[in-house]
Amino acid sequence: MKELRLNYDTLIKVTRALSKSKDPEKIIKMTVESIQSALGIKGCALFLVNRESKELEVAAATGLSKQYLNKGTVSALKSIAASLEDGPVAVYDVTDDPRIQYPEEAKKEGIASILSVPIMLGDEAIGAVRAYTAEKWEFTLDNVNFVQALAQIAGILIEMSRLHKGQSEYIEVLATMCESPEL
Repeated sequence: MKELRLNYDTLIKVTRALSKSKDPEKIIKMTVESIQSALGIKGCALFLVNRESKELEVAAATGLSKQYLNKGTVSALKSIAASLEDGPVAVYDVTDDPRIQYPEEAKKEGIASILSVPIMLGDEAIGAVRAYTAEKWEFTLDNVNFVQALAQIAGILIEMSRLHKGQSEYIEVLATMCESPEL
């Protein structure tokens, strides 16, 4: 695992690529791939909170098996819940931390440590980005800040793309109504 040498070039490259897309799925996929690549880690996943079920739903992941991703529902109230309320949480050893909802599955997947960072829109957590390592790893402040910055940027871009999509659909409806001979 390489030590992150956070430089402005990396952040500029990633944010430039993210800002070019209006597709939320591409933004989410690009975010997890960028974090995995920059940190040189096993995997990364971006979860969005389902407000009705209080579950974290995988929006995109890289470096993790389908079996691990489909291990069961991930509760926003049980699975490293503090990261959605209090900010970033680093788990050094997934096998020995009560905040991990599926420790056996994490061990089978070859995950040793997890960093969970909330995706915030204003004061509301809309999801989380989780970075997974194959070896026990003490996440540095630079690691946390880098993941947190990309999580925030992704959250803003996801919301902007949703608003853009909604606005486009609204314009289409108005155009259809204006073309209708009944009006």
